[in-house]
Amino acid sequence: MILFYYIIFPGFLATFIAGGIASWIERKLTARIQTRVGPPFLQPFYDVRKLFIKEITIPEHSSRSIFMLSPIVALASISVVATILGLDVINPAHGFKGDLIVCVYLLLIPSLCVILGASASGNPLASLGASREMKLVLSYELAFWTSLAVPVLKTNSIRLADLMGFQALNGSIAGSLSGIIAFIVAIICMQAKLAKVPFDIPEAETEIAGGAYIEYSGPLLGFFKITQYMMLIVLPLFLLQIFWGPMNSPLGILKYLLLLVIIIVLENTNPRLKIDQAVKFFWFGLFPLGVISIILAILGM
Repeated sequence: MILFYYIIFPGFLATFIAGGIASWIERKLTARIQTRVGPPFLQPFYDVRKLFIKEITIPEHSSRSIFMLSPIVALASISVVATILGLDVINPAHGFKGDLIVCVYLLLIPSLCVILGASASGNPLASLGASREMKLVLSYELAFWTSLAVPVLKTNSIRLADLMGFQALNGSIAGSLSGIIAFIVAIICMQAKLAKVPFDIPEAETEIAGGAYIEYSGPLLGFFKITQYMMLIVLPLFLLQIFWGPMNSPLGILKYLLLLVIIIVLENTNPRLKIDQAVKFFWFGLFPLGVISIILAILGM
C-alpha cells in the first residue's frame, strides 16, 4: 500500500503536473522564437482533459488488446521511473542496488509501447511510424548505454544514490573530460528518446500524418500525451542525477531548466533528419564518441 502511494506521489501526480508545466514552457519559448504569442499556462492540461472526454475508437482490423494496453503500459513504466528518481531526490536511502539499470530498461518501455501500439493498429502509416521508431531505438540506445558507462566506471556503482554521493564529495562527473563528452552524447540521445526535432521521425506530422499515433484517440491518446509530459521531466532528471548531481537543492531546479532550454534550442534550430541519416549519426558519430569517453574514463580523465 505504501508503494502504491509512492507511485501516485511523488511518482505519477507530481511528475505529471511538473511535466505539463515543462511542456508549457517549451511551447511558450518555441512560440516566442517564432514570433507568436503561445498557449496559456494551463493549455497542456486542457489538451489532456479534452482527450479524456472524447470517445475511444478502435481500428476494425487492429489487435484490440495490444492496441489498448500499449499506452497504459507506457504510462505505468514512466510512473515507476518517476517514483524511483523522486524518492532518490527526497531521500537517497530509498534507493536500491541496480536502480540505475532498472531505470534505463523502464525508460525504453514507452518507445516499445509506441512500436507495439502502432503495429497493432493495422494502419499502414502507423506501421511506417513504428518501423521508424524501431530503427531509431536501435540506433540511439547503443550510444546511450556507452554514455552511461562513464559514471558507472568512475563510481564503481550502479546505484543512483552512490552516483550522487560520489559527486557531492568529488564534484560532478560532467566536470571531467570523459564526463562532459558522455554527458553531451546522453543529451543528444535524450532528444531522440523524447522524439523531439530533429528526431521526431516516427511522428512526422507533415510526412505521415502523425505516424505511430494516427489511430489513437480519446483517453488512449491521452495516456501517450501524459507519458510524453512525464518523459520531459524524468529523462532530464535522470541524466542530471547521473552526470550533474546531487539534485536535492534549489540549484537542481536551475540545472533542470538549463537542460530544458537546451532541448528547446535543439528543437528550434535543426531540421528533421531522415531515418537513415539518424541511424548513421548515432552509429558512426555518437557511438564512437561514447567509446572515446569510456576509454578516457578508464584512463582516469
